[in-house]
Parts: sequence; C-alpha cells; structure tokens
Amino acid sequence: MRIRRIDHVGIIVNDLVAAKEFFVDFGLVVHGEAGLEGALLERLLGLDEVKTSLVMMGSPDGEANIELIKFHRPAEEQVPESAAVNALGIRHIAFLVEDIEAVVAKLKEQGAEPFSEVQRYEDSYKLCYVRGPEGIILDLAEEITWAIGQGAASALCIPRHRLPPIFPSPSTPSLCFPTY
Repeated sequence: MRIRRIDHVGIIVNDLVAAKEFFVDFGLVVHGEAGLEGALLERLLGLDEVKTSLVMMGSPDGEANIELIKFHRPAEEQVPESAAVNALGIRHIAFLVEDIEAVVAKLKEQGAEPFSEVQRYEDSYKLCYVRGPEGIILDLAEEITWAIGQGAASALCIPRHRLPPIFPSPSTPSLCFPTY
C-alpha cells in the first residue's frame, strides 16, 4: 500500500461561475464540468437529497488540480468568512508562478486582496498571499534566478541552497549556466 499522489483539493463555493472565472483568469485550465446527484452521492457524503455542480481545474502542466463545488441541495447559507491566515483548517493553496508582480496586479484587477506587497525571502523566492473570491487564499511564490553578463558572456545563476544534492560542495555559492 502506498499513496501515489494528492489528486485534487475540493473547494466548496456559493458562486461557482465567479470562482471558475477567477481561477481561469489566474491561469488554470478547465478539465471538466459536471452536475451530480442521486443515491450514490448521498451515501458517499452522508447527506440527503444532494445536488451539486462542479468544475475540475488544474495547472496547464496537469500537475495540480482543484475541484470547485457548488451544493444546490442541501444549501449552506453561511456567508464565507474572511478568516485569518492562521485560522485552523485548510487555509491556502500554494502556486509557483512566473512574474509574480504581474500575477498579483492581474488578481488585484479582479478584486483579489493582497495581504501585503510582494516580499522577498532571501535569494530563493518572491512571495505574496492574496485573498480571492469567497475568502480563498492563494500563496504565490516565484523562484528567484538571476542573470549575469551580456551577449555571449551571459549566464543564468541558481543559488546554492536551491541546487540538487548531486552538487557535493556546500561551499559553492551558486551554479551558473552559460546562455547563448
């Protein structure tokens, strides 16, 4: 017996259309949409008279998936909370992105609320937490690499602490690859 992978994370929403639009604009792709109801679903969830709509979405590379679910029956009438990031339970979904500043700006245009400006963690990552629709928190990270030189003498460098263990010398501050 072994766990093969985390398949997806389910997020219950009241406004499925708005949540889907938010994540599509963010850059996820829709893998499928369905409506589910009936005895099997009722037994599985331990609820009576269940009727749902869902959207399965994921990153373009297919590595990470989320399932947005709207319960039509039984309806949950609570308004989503804007709970603090340290509240108990699942609090955020983390995404590795490119050009974090552009991603945050785009999300702000959609009404998302950043917790702060983009922060830098050492020479490893740029980070920003953003609250999206229905209180969903996104943890955005961009890996930092840097280029040195110009033209034929240029290189892309990776900090030592981000190198795989096959590079034996801990004294190597970084590894640089020539770019042509």
